[in-house]
Amino acid sequence: MNAAARKPWALLLALVLVLAWGSNYSVQKALLAQIGPQAMIFIRYVLTPACALAVLLWRYGLAWPRLGRGDWAALAGLALVGHVAHVSVMTHAMHLSTPFSSALISACGPVFTLLIVRLLWNQRLLRVQLVGVVLAMAGVLVFLSDKLADPRAQGLGDLLLLLATVLFASHTVAAKAVIERHGVLLVMAYSTLLASVPLLAMNAPVALQVAWSGLPPAAWLALVWSVAFASFAGWLIWGWLNAELGVPRSAPLLYLLPPVAGLISWATLGEAFGSLKLLGAGMAVAGVAAVQFGPAALQRRARQST
Repeated sequence: MNAAARKPWALLLALVLVLAWGSNYSVQKALLAQIGPQAMIFIRYVLTPACALAVLLWRYGLAWPRLGRGDWAALAGLALVGHVAHVSVMTHAMHLSTPFSSALISACGPVFTLLIVRLLWNQRLLRVQLVGVVLAMAGVLVFLSDKLADPRAQGLGDLLLLLATVLFASHTVAAKAVIERHGVLLVMAYSTLLASVPLLAMNAPVALQVAWSGLPPAAWLALVWSVAFASFAGWLIWGWLNAELGVPRSAPLLYLLPPVAGLISWATLGEAFGSLKLLGAGMAVAGVAAVQFGPAALQRRARQST
């Protein structure tokens, strides 16, 4: 099958993946209610290192690429920020918050990435990007207004979601150089293996008290699906889709995640959200879209006018 014939199937696969990711917020919320965040992190880093080993063996056999000290130091930092810190904060935040909040705030990652780049390298922002940042931040404040006025458990969860999004944005910026040298597959696999030891040690005391043998088969299937497919294989598939479709065609599909997650959470978990929350969500998504795609749209308009 040639590239042109593959594109409709790749687009269909991308939509299926977005649906899987959107539903995964509700699946994880249900699992967290059953086993708790520390057990969830523990089982995740039992399964994902196994996936990482399988990918390395499939790609390289037993001749894994050797890296220098500088690259290992960079990978250790990525494991600390992107796995130990981000995954820990994100999992506890999802336990306290809701699937819709988790999907929406996570979708604001490009805004924080842009701000980090601006602070680190003094990169000038275009007017459309500044407008997008302001709109996205205002949208998040409107979305969280009811919880910030009454900071109960869900309010704390949403604040932790913001922190987790900042951590992931920091990981994205820090990973750029080492991914350009070694590729996303190798960086993802090695950093996952490096992070597994501290995360298993940190969460084992609580996780080992869970009655794992008493979990129903449906819970085990949900765990394997959520961790092995949605959280690990899903990102590898997404990397292939970006190469197949091109980022300008695939990236906008990510803006379907918040509404998909919200609808599934409403249908399965009974999550409720009013008009003010929907307004804030729309503002945030529009702001992130302006940050991510506004400059390219301006360039296309300039070329057309020329």
